[in-house]
Amino acid sequence: MAQKMIFQEVPVEKLRWRCDPEKLKFQSTEDLPIIEEIIGQERALEAIRLGLNIDGFGYNIFVTGLVGTGKKTAIKGLLEEIDTVGKIPNDICYVNNFKNTDMPKMISLPAGRGNEFRGDMENLIETLKKKIPLIFEDERYINKKKEILEKFREQQATYFKEFERKVTQEKFSLVQVQMGPYSRPGIFPVIDGNPMSFDQLEALVQEGKLSAEEVERLREKQREFASELEDIFKETRKTEKEIRQSLSNLDKEVISPVVSDSLNDIREKYDNEKIKSYLDEVQESIVENLPRFMEKEEQPQIIPGLNIPQPADQFTEYRVNVLVDNSDTKGAPIIVETTPNYRNLFGTMERIVDRSGIWRTDFSRIKAGSFLRANGGYLIIDALDALIEPGVWQTLKRTLKNGVVEMQTYDPFYLFATSALKPEPIQIDVKVIMVGDTLMYHLLYNYDEDFKKIFKVKADFDTVMDKNEEAINQYASLIHKICKEENLRPFDQSGVAAVVEYGVRLAGRQKKLTTRFHLLADVLREANYWAIKEGSQYVGEAHVEKAIQGRIHRVNLVEDKIQEMIEDGMVMIDSDGAVVGQVNGLSVYNLGDYAFGRPSRITAKVAMGKAGIINIEREAELSGPTHNKGVFILTGYLRGKYAQDKPLTMSASICFEQSYGGVDGDSASSTEVYSLLSSLSGISLRQDIAVTGSVNQKGEIQPIGGVNEKIEGFFDVCKAKGLTGNQGVMVPHQNVDDLMLKKDVVKVVEEGKFHIYPVKTIDQGIEVLTGVKAGERGEDGSFEEGTVNFLVDKRLKELASGIKEFEAAEEKPPKKKKK
Repeated sequence: MAQKMIFQEVPVEKLRWRCDPEKLKFQSTEDLPIIEEIIGQERALEAIRLGLNIDGFGYNIFVTGLVGTGKKTAIKGLLEEIDTVGKIPNDICYVNNFKNTDMPKMISLPAGRGNEFRGDMENLIETLKKKIPLIFEDERYINKKKEILEKFREQQATYFKEFERKVTQEKFSLVQVQMGPYSRPGIFPVIDGNPMSFDQLEALVQEGKLSAEEVERLREKQREFASELEDIFKETRKTEKEIRQSLSNLDKEVISPVVSDSLNDIREKYDNEKIKSYLDEVQESIVENLPRFMEKEEQPQIIPGLNIPQPADQFTEYRVNVLVDNSDTKGAPIIVETTPNYRNLFGTMERIVDRSGIWRTDFSRIKAGSFLRANGGYLIIDALDALIEPGVWQTLKRTLKNGVVEMQTYDPFYLFATSALKPEPIQIDVKVIMVGDTLMYHLLYNYDEDFKKIFKVKADFDTVMDKNEEAINQYASLIHKICKEENLRPFDQSGVAAVVEYGVRLAGRQKKLTTRFHLLADVLREANYWAIKEGSQYVGEAHVEKAIQGRIHRVNLVEDKIQEMIEDGMVMIDSDGAVVGQVNGLSVYNLGDYAFGRPSRITAKVAMGKAGIINIEREAELSGPTHNKGVFILTGYLRGKYAQDKPLTMSASICFEQSYGGVDGDSASSTEVYSLLSSLSGISLRQDIAVTGSVNQKGEIQPIGGVNEKIEGFFDVCKAKGLTGNQGVMVPHQNVDDLMLKKDVVKVVEEGKFHIYPVKTIDQGIEVLTGVKAGERGEDGSFEEGTVNFLVDKRLKELASGIKEFEAAEEKPPKKKKK
């Protein structure tokens, strides 16, 4: 009787790493300090520090990593480390450009001085609005104005008096003639003491009372006087212009000192050349627009009884628009823009509809965005949000390349392009930190030439960290920090140990801990909930386990449905017995928020032919590229192993039974090899052992992902169908360090009711599945008789010979019949 083969199993202590609560040097998290540093991200933190401390062009930072790895927390923490005291940026203001109102001027002032300047200009206008009317009401001003006007009136009276004397001497008279709403002096001849028109004189000629020659003489004289009167009017208009100029000069003479004195106070307060130049323009504008500072007379009602309020003169052109006020800023600004659209990032120019229904804007309606508010500091934005917002990415690149912000409104369709406003560009010094994922970084790096110039630093956040005593202590301190920040109950030793073990499970390797702290934080909150519900003062292991199981239960409906179909026989899976050409493969279903493993029946059929290995999944277009590659690799393994002395001539089909969706990955390639070897050798494969692992062309088993989920998936099936004590799973030996199985699985293995076999080669695996020796090739090139490889090789020779004989028979000409 052949001796039963004994196979190596994974030791129980390697199935799950255990954090011993007794070795933790505290009773509860209350005994621990609160950790302020970012843990497990040394590489990323080093990159961020480099980017923050180099002021050269393009040293902006692109931060990559999965959600929950602490990217934004790390950035804020490092920015707080930087000595920003004394690095308070200037205020940024816009003022009117009196020479070209479409191009407002930018003025930069020390922090807090912008509001002071705005207040000073407002006080200036309010002061002048009070002082100027008082000056115009002053007796000295009124007397000077009267002198000028009296001089004009006297000069005008002299002109008209002398002219009237000449007219009277020539027997003419000046008469006011009404012309519509106006009157104008007319020159008429005097006959018998009465001024007459020339029509009346013509009547007298008809009556013989006046000669035609006399009328003609009077007409000629009247023309001379009319020409002389027009000259007088011209001189009068010239005099009026002079008098207006004199009055204007008088106004400037009396007002200029007041305006100049008021502006000089501001000039002395701000030692800024731009402000001095601006105040010169302000003084000139005020003096030229003095009537605006006078009290307005009440306008008559256009429609009786309808009182239409007149808008007050706001003197907008003399106001100061403070875009960025850093009066309350303590250091270099740190701006986190959560909605990086064009308006929020780069600002805008607001428009209003005036009384005539026309859209308009001016310098006072320019509004700053996050870029200007972050000037002299740091701006943090999400990469995806910035890329999908219209106009943002191109403007961001242009701004970083040129170092200036040009204020404009984003209007790609020119729907409101009624303003030609082009404010003076603003020099900026901003360190931009974009947060995205690795795929986005590589897409931008490879397809956008500007990206690599303006984002020279990449900070890549890892999802795992090394597990050691220091890391475990940091984990415990982090738990304490979260408990304090969110007012959770403290965790005792067992609770902390359970969280650490959960971190190892999420990391996927026994020597690693996850850095996806948002998942851990969720478990802490939910464990705290169960502790409160049970009235426990501390959160312990039971509460953490309950929280983890609760999280799984909320999302594993699909897993339960598949398990139910397996138990009901709808999905056919054997967990006992042996079948030729059939094996239980293991696969992982990843739903995004949850991943679980389940067995799949894989079968192989072999027949005579030349079709080779047919991948049914590929023929049905259900196979992914990695799975196709795995099938080609196993074909190469079969050629290398068995086709050195004969052609590999067969038609074999491999199929994932009851698989109606896509199949990808090469973790089942070793499983497919076992099913083919069974079909060729005729030896049955154990159905109580499931298999996972990829294979290379040398027959070596390679590691795979999701090993814990795969083992637990088959265990659940065996448990539901009944544990026999012989069931188990074959895994690649390299995955032993990745094992972090559930406690119930470890317990059953410890009791000897379930087995985990580490395998290194196909030969080792086929022995476990068949209980038959794999067989080595001898010196003569043949395999040991009775072994699996011997039977496979024998069958392949038979197939090769069979196809040769069949083809020879087909090619042999038929025999002629004897007559």
